[in-house]
Amino acid sequence: MTSTLDRPSAGTPSGRGSRRSAGSAGSSTHGRSRSPFDRLRDVLTSPKSGPVLVTAVLFVAVFVAGGIRYRGFFSGQVFLNLFVDNSYLIVLAVGMTFVILTGGIDLSVGAVVALSTMIAASLLQSGWSPGVVIPLILVLTSVLGLLVGLMIHVFKVQPFIATLAAMFLARGLCYVISKDSISITEPTFVALAVTRIPLGGGLSITPSVVIALVVVAVAVWVLGFTRFGRTVYAIGGSEQSGMLMGLPVARTKVIVYVVSGFCSGLAGVLFSFYTLSGYPLTAIGTELDAIAAVVVGGTLLTGGYGFVLGSVLGVLVLGVIQTIITFEGTLSSWWTKIFIGALLLVFIILQKVLTARRR
Repeated sequence: MTSTLDRPSAGTPSGRGSRRSAGSAGSSTHGRSRSPFDRLRDVLTSPKSGPVLVTAVLFVAVFVAGGIRYRGFFSGQVFLNLFVDNSYLIVLAVGMTFVILTGGIDLSVGAVVALSTMIAASLLQSGWSPGVVIPLILVLTSVLGLLVGLMIHVFKVQPFIATLAAMFLARGLCYVISKDSISITEPTFVALAVTRIPLGGGLSITPSVVIALVVVAVAVWVLGFTRFGRTVYAIGGSEQSGMLMGLPVARTKVIVYVVSGFCSGLAGVLFSFYTLSGYPLTAIGTELDAIAAVVVGGTLLTGGYGFVLGSVLGVLVLGVIQTIITFEGTLSSWWTKIFIGALLLVFIILQKVLTARRR
């Protein structure tokens, strides 16, 4: 689409003449070259990059404020713990980013995380190998995402309703497996849960962080450098225009829910590493945390604008708020939800303002 827009019009000669006319038009419009301040203002007021930069500044400000207020907060390990504690949410937010970029929504991800932990715990308790259990979970959750995508495309069901049905299905299957918590004592899972990867200087991360960062890197490549990624953005910008351009809109809309299902299953596996258990009530409300992280990270709820790295920043913002509340010690954990709600409201208003100004 970009190359089409950049191509000279039929009545405009190409080569030096077109460049000269473009330059003269630019000089007549502005009279002078744009200053760095003008360029910075354009970036900050862009619905594409503005919210992401605001999120980055907010994260740095909150982290520095925490370092000033609490002893030991402003350290490398506290920063790395944001990834350790939220690696599953980062993976979940990556899948949600794909969905929201197309203008959709996925309310089933929290329940799918719980179902993944229940499947893992029950099968491992029955003696199944982790080499079979983990791929099986990823296949099952991807199939569930495929069914949701087909429901949305074939039967024209609204994403809200389709994923709500999948949420009830997944949560119900958790109780079919067991009504009680199931502990995971399988040696491989326990080893992955307790292993720390040293980074030097007394700093360390877990294998879950490495997996989450690999998922982020793959998602950045897919959205930024593949035809599938360009189609995802095109659908969010205008689905009708994407169809007129001959893009595989239907196939892409279905695949993004497969991606979300896969990421939900992988997030459930990482969460089972973190808790070493499966429980039917696990991850209640996590779908809202994932949506909040994506929106705070600058992805437009109506689709078309957003970055995976912005969603990662959104997760880190939520994580640093939770860490500050933990350091404070006197505040209830429910204050995290209050701050997240306030941030979400602010960023939705910011998105509305920026997109309105662009029109």
